[in-house]
Amino acid sequence: MSKTKGTVTIVHTSFVSVDDLTALFNELGPEFQVRHIVDDSLLPEVLANGGVTSEVVSRICAFYKAAQEAGSDLVFNQCSSVGEAADIAARMIRTPVIKVDKKMAMVACETGQRIAVAATLKTTLGPTCRLLESTAQEMNKKLIIEPILIEGAFDELISGNRSKHNEMVVNAIRGALDHVDAVVCAQGSMVAIVPELGETKVPVLTSPRMGVAYAVEELRKIMHQNN
Repeated sequence: MSKTKGTVTIVHTSFVSVDDLTALFNELGPEFQVRHIVDDSLLPEVLANGGVTSEVVSRICAFYKAAQEAGSDLVFNQCSSVGEAADIAARMIRTPVIKVDKKMAMVACETGQRIAVAATLKTTLGPTCRLLESTAQEMNKKLIIEPILIEGAFDELISGNRSKHNEMVVNAIRGALDHVDAVVCAQGSMVAIVPELGETKVPVLTSPRMGVAYAVEELRKIMHQNN
């Protein structure tokens, strides 16, 4: 009997993203079932070690395998900081994997040559820049990437000073707008600051909606092939 309802499993590094991504999938792909695997120990380990560890890779691989064994039709990686671990895990399973920031990287490559990447965490900045580089190679594009690390902003956020965090991020992005073709927001949480920017002369790209729309598009193709 063929399946008529596809299932996506989202692998998260924080409970914060669960409701927002569920809402986006329900809006953009209401026909699909959404499941979640959350391990909120992953991101603290990445931050403490300045990047992905072998233990983080091992857990991500286990989660992706579990998603496949549970019958998922697609796995969605929520966190850019573990994106390179997701790449390793994706090679170990048959189930397709979509990273939340992949479509954003593709759009950035199509937008222009000089791309600023804004991040409040060094552990997200590096993987996002490398994702842009690899995506540009896949698309036969040449990029000039300008990394912008907004130091201190993340500390303000975890201290509960969201307004100061937002102000720092907005100012950093505004400072790049005059000399780039697009700004990539490396963390999905930065979507909250976009309204504060107002109208901008170049695109300021955020990943959640773009990433979910891309995942829904791919999942529909998968389900069409399977039915």
